[in-house]
Formats: sequence, C-alpha cells, structure tokens
Amino acid sequence: MGQLWTDQAKYQTWLDVELAACEANWRLGKIPNEAIASIRQNAAFEPNRILEIEAEVRHDVIAFLTNVNEHVGDAGRFIHVGMTSSDVLDTGLALQMKASIKLLNKELINLQEAIKVLAREHKNTVMIGRSHAIHGEPITFGFKLAGWLAETIRNTERLIILEKDISVGQISGAMGTYANTSPEIEAITCELLGLKPDTASTQIISRDRHANYVQTLALIGSSLDRFSTEIRNLQRTDVLEVEENFAKGQKGSSAMPHKRNPIRSERISGLSRVLRSYVVAALENVTLWHERDISHSSNERLMLPDTSITLHFMLTEMTEVIKGLGVYPLNMLQNMNVYGGVVFSQKVLLALVGKGKSREDSYRLVQKHAHAAWNNPKGNFKASLEADNEVTRILNQEELSQCFSTEQHQSNLNTIWERLGI
Repeated sequence: MGQLWTDQAKYQTWLDVELAACEANWRLGKIPNEAIASIRQNAAFEPNRILEIEAEVRHDVIAFLTNVNEHVGDAGRFIHVGMTSSDVLDTGLALQMKASIKLLNKELINLQEAIKVLAREHKNTVMIGRSHAIHGEPITFGFKLAGWLAETIRNTERLIILEKDISVGQISGAMGTYANTSPEIEAITCELLGLKPDTASTQIISRDRHANYVQTLALIGSSLDRFSTEIRNLQRTDVLEVEENFAKGQKGSSAMPHKRNPIRSERISGLSRVLRSYVVAALENVTLWHERDISHSSNERLMLPDTSITLHFMLTEMTEVIKGLGVYPLNMLQNMNVYGGVVFSQKVLLALVGKGKSREDSYRLVQKHAHAAWNNPKGNFKASLEADNEVTRILNQEELSQCFSTEQHQSNLNTIWERLGI
C-alpha cells in the first residue's frame, strides 16, 4: 500500500493523466503524429529534479511539467494544453484511491475468510452473552463471530460502492467550463484511465467524494476496533475466554514475567482513533471557496495516504489475530455457569408463567433466588430454586432442569449460519 502513495507513484499518475490527455487530443487531430510519437517515447520525470524546480517556482505541477518537457523537447508544447493543474492532481488522485481500494478489498476478503473459518469451528461452542458488560443469556462463540463476519461483508460492499464514487476524473480546464478543451477530450482521457468523467466538476472534483473515502475507511477501522476491543475484554485475566497468540520468545512486560498482553488488538484500537480523527478534516474540506481553493490540498497530502496505509495495516493485523486466536471453551462454560446458572433466569420465569403463575409473581420469585445467588461465593441459583416449595409445586424436577439447557438458545441459529454460508 505504501508504494501507491510515494512521490514516485504520485508523479506517475500525473504522467499517466497527461499522456492519456495527449492521446485523446491526438485521436481528435489536435496533436501531429510526430509529436505524439515523441511524447510516447520520451515522456519521463525524476522526483528529485521536480523538487529542485519546485523550490524555485513554488508550484508542484509546473515543476512536474518543466521536468517532463526537459525529456520531451519541442513536442512538450502539446502537453497540458487547455488543462489546469487540478485536472492532473484530482484525476491522478482518483487513480491512487482506486488502486488503494483494490488492496483494501483484498485484505477485507482475507479477514472474512479467517472469521468464517473460526466461526464454523465454534458454531456450538457455548459461552455467555453480555449486555452492559453483565452476564445475560447463553450464546455461542460462533454466533459472536457471525456478527463480525456480517459486518466485514458489509464493509466489503461499502468499498465496492466507494470505488465507483471516487473513480472519476476531470479534464475540464480552468473553472471546469471546458473553455479551452472539450468534454470529448475528457471522455476519452477518462476511458483510457479506467475512470468516468465527473458529472459537474468545477476547477476541482468536489470534496464530498474524498470525504466519503475517509469516512468509509474510518468506519471500517471502527469495525476492527469493535472486534479488537471484544478480544481485549475476553482476554482479561478474570474472563480469559480468548487470547491473542503469544509467540515463542515473546515477552509481555519488562517487570512482570507472567504478563501476556493483547498488544495487537490494542494497536488496532489505537490506530482506529487516528482514522476517525481525520473525518472532521475531510468533512471540512467539502466547504471550499467559490469554484475552488486549495485549503484541502495540504491536509489531503497527509490524510489520504495515512488513512489508506493505516487501514491496510490494521486489516492485516486483524486477520493475523483472528487466525492465531486462542479459544478456551472450558473457561466459557465455567464463566457461564457461575452462581449456579443465574443466566437461565428468564427460562425459569417463562416456565412458571407457562404453568399459570402471574408474570409479576413469577418475576418476584425468580429474582429473589437469582439475587441471593449473585456475587455469593456459595450461591447456587438452581439449588436454591429446587429447595423452594413455591417453585417445585409448579415445576417438577425435569421441567426445572430443562430450564438450564442451552439447546433452545442454539435452536434457531441455523438461520444465521445459512445467511452467512458458515
């Protein structure tokens, strides 16, 4: 990914745009055969030379064109005819963003596959579901991963839509009016580059497209943050239901030899904050003066490479974390059954209501036993219910035992497996 955002790569996209525009002008009879032959054969640039010229002229595109003309000679007078700097800058930038999306999409697909493999393996690995960080009802680890997989698939679809949105170019000249060029030249140029002409560019391509790029990448990063935060929580010593792979020879702390820290997940969470921090700047870039200013240009030189490279790294990290994740089913069962299965309280409540007891009375009764067991080292919800005549007069031993089975919690999950192909 980093190679797509080097000065060399940027200048190459500029040259690609200029050459495509020359081809378009030649096809329309505006450039002689000998001139286009010279341009095709000799057009080149050197990044260091461009920077040397820019130090004097204080204009990057002029410096670039001056360097190209040093190679092309007299035929260089046919380069950049009727164009403005943003025709080159914004069309070249579209090529960089389009190429970046293809790499990001590839990594998202790798992540999808890694999550799917793990979800398939743990479809029936029972664990506790949590809300407000408090034990709720049983789920399976595969079910948790199914949510991650569905979100990752949506993110892939978002990238497909985004690619279409940003794959536009402009060869419309100053103010975007085609006064010194033509829509036909723009159409041919964009076709050669694999882009579509922007619907209505001014002197720039409107920055709502670029804001969409940054927001989409930040959204994907937030998904990764959700996954990594969950891993971090589940790896806590007092939970320890999953754990990042701890490599041979790895050390977790300079002071405490026992430490096994979820550093990669923490890294992903930290970097997601960087991605989100760029969203405000991207949105503010949408508001430019009149037909253009360049207040967007300076921050985009940092923001667009940084968001692209950072998300690409985060995706590869997340995939490796998922592939190497340690899963501890016994800990999951132990955590779920703490305090004698208080997490089955709703099943007991519904069983009592089903036998004719009012919901209010049933709730009071079940809550009394659940709270007595909660956070009590000797608390046992199931045993407490079995010792209560008010309960056993309504529910026999078999009916009460059925309330503590996880089968019903898993009985309808096939619908989700089928939707996701797990």
